[in-house]
Amino acid sequence: MKTKVTLQDIANILGISTATVSRALQNNSKISESVRKKVLKTAHDLNYFGHKFPETVLPKKSNTIGVIVPKITYHLYGMAISGIEKAAEESRIHIIICQSDELYEREKNLTEELLKIGVSGLIVSPAGETKNFNHFVKLKEMGIPLVLFNRQCDEVATDKVVIDNYKASYDATEHLISIGCKHIAYIGGPQFLQISNKRALGYMQALKDADISIDEKQIEYCNFTKESNLSAARKLLYSPHPPDGILAFSDQIAIAAMMAAKERGLKIPEDLAIIGFNNEPVDELLEPSLSSIDQPAFQMGYESAQLLIQKINNPSNEISHKVLKSELIIRNSTNRNKLKSM
Repeated sequence: MKTKVTLQDIANILGISTATVSRALQNNSKISESVRKKVLKTAHDLNYFGHKFPETVLPKKSNTIGVIVPKITYHLYGMAISGIEKAAEESRIHIIICQSDELYEREKNLTEELLKIGVSGLIVSPAGETKNFNHFVKLKEMGIPLVLFNRQCDEVATDKVVIDNYKASYDATEHLISIGCKHIAYIGGPQFLQISNKRALGYMQALKDADISIDEKQIEYCNFTKESNLSAARKLLYSPHPPDGILAFSDQIAIAAMMAAKERGLKIPEDLAIIGFNNEPVDELLEPSLSSIDQPAFQMGYESAQLLIQKINNPSNEISHKVLKSELIIRNSTNRNKLKSM
């Protein structure tokens, strides 16, 4: 059985000579870009390189790093980008910022485009749609430094900067229990999103530790659109047994829950207490103001950029997994003690 792929195999598939294949893999200027791309794709598909890519097939590196976030409009990512910019400026490195719009295909294409440009490394927070992480695994095989931040991704062994989402969710649920909530719901992001499931696990463990039974009907998931957020909240609040507390995956989802509660004629926090994630600036301006988990977004971005720059300068550095501290900010959406004192 033939186990080793040869230049002749690639040449046969493409109908070209082995000499052309060899020149294409060596970045010879006599070979057109279109032919070179076909040769590289076929070589990759056949696993010609195994897990090692010769320098000649890699794009020339620039003094630039790429950043891909789900949405620049999210406050967390805006702050994280500020942190990345600060670290990049300190090291005199340029950055290219892209957004995936929570789409897997767009994230994958952006990764490929940034590689073609020749970025020295990437900082990425995976899209909500991303279930296949092969494009990140390929980066590692090519020796391109990669730092993943905020959203967890256990499938890729690389540098990461996150918070302890399990503990943050546990503490938030524990707070809802402490103010008297007995029927606590969780509204997560996409069900396959690892960070959403980590928070669900923390929520469920807090219920177990308080001897509160877990009701699967009190757990809903959404896909980050306004319509999906509202639909999940309405499904819970218009059910025969609505919750008296909600832990939401994000502040956007928590705000949708507040809107649905007001439609339903429920008072917050008397009838329904709500906690979100991310501590958006708007939280203080809402009526009532929204309790939320504050994540150190600027620090998350800064630490991510520093890790990437260190790995670019010292590729042999061991993989680092940094876990930053979060904090529950209590406001009026869960402050039942304030109501009792009035």
